[in-house]
Amino acid sequence: MSHPKDHPSKDDADVVLTSRARLARNLSGMPFVHLASETQLHAIIDKAKQGLAAAEETEQTNWIDLEETDALHRRLLYERHLISRPHADANGPRGVAVAQDAMLSIMVNEEDHVRMHALGTGLTPRNCFDRIKKLDEAMQASAEWAFHPRWGFQSACPTNVGTAVRFSAMLHLPGLRLTGELDKVRQAAKDLHLAVRGYYGEGSESSGNFYQVSNQITLGCSEDELLDRFRETIVPGIIEYERAARRMLLKQSATQLEDRVHRDLAVLQSARRVKVDEAMRRLSMIRLGCCTGLLDGPPLDLVNGLFQQVQTGHLQQLTNRTLTPEEAQIARADLLRARLSNA
Repeated sequence: MSHPKDHPSKDDADVVLTSRARLARNLSGMPFVHLASETQLHAIIDKAKQGLAAAEETEQTNWIDLEETDALHRRLLYERHLISRPHADANGPRGVAVAQDAMLSIMVNEEDHVRMHALGTGLTPRNCFDRIKKLDEAMQASAEWAFHPRWGFQSACPTNVGTAVRFSAMLHLPGLRLTGELDKVRQAAKDLHLAVRGYYGEGSESSGNFYQVSNQITLGCSEDELLDRFRETIVPGIIEYERAARRMLLKQSATQLEDRVHRDLAVLQSARRVKVDEAMRRLSMIRLGCCTGLLDGPPLDLVNGLFQQVQTGHLQQLTNRTLTPEEAQIARADLLRARLSNA
């Protein structure tokens, strides 16, 4: 079924940073990754590459052999949400194919044989899903996926059995945290069979008041049903909760909130050493100030980009050298001063 296109909108940019759609696939007749021998893992890579070659007209990608890639490059891929932390840190034959715009990647030999996912700016899960669905269909010309007529696509993780599709959105929820309402949202999400995870997904903590919200159930519902529910009901509901919390803060403690936002901006405009957690925390308040009108600047796009740029891997790429923790704090402060003082 073809969906109407999503269009990134400033109407949801105050809460939604990015969207993602992901498909998990395994090759028929091959053991799951955790049971496969090294020879079989290499065979899975070869078969996945054949599928990617068959899909070249649909999506051109660059193959990266993670077994041969240095730690910094793997860290950059992780910080850009193109691979998972376990995929970056694992040993053995594994790789990732990355699209030319770096908004789509295909992990091979992570938890499943193949995990393809597409990223998009704002609330655009339909666009993300359409992109990976076309890739999935094109790869099937060469790769035969393990599929059961009753249980659907087979996966090493039971929660992925069925459609094996996950939709997620990266949401900025400082209002709910400051008003103490975040636990209620977590409980509501649990009741709706949603997963609420940190900035880097499964196993990560919240950083900068960012949370990834995704569906947990993939069995018993069609892809279209899951997508429509996520896009039209779940995420808009959380957006409204966050906006209500922000309105409450502005009504009840506007001066205190404005003071905190301006203080956090002033600190990052002058600090000489900044740890990553502090940078994320203060940038979160600056972003809140931008979205509520408490700050005239910096531009929202600049602040959004800084959440990634202050990560250690990106700082090492920027300085073109390996940084000690102390050097990373200094480089981070230099970057923040330069970007925020001139905004």
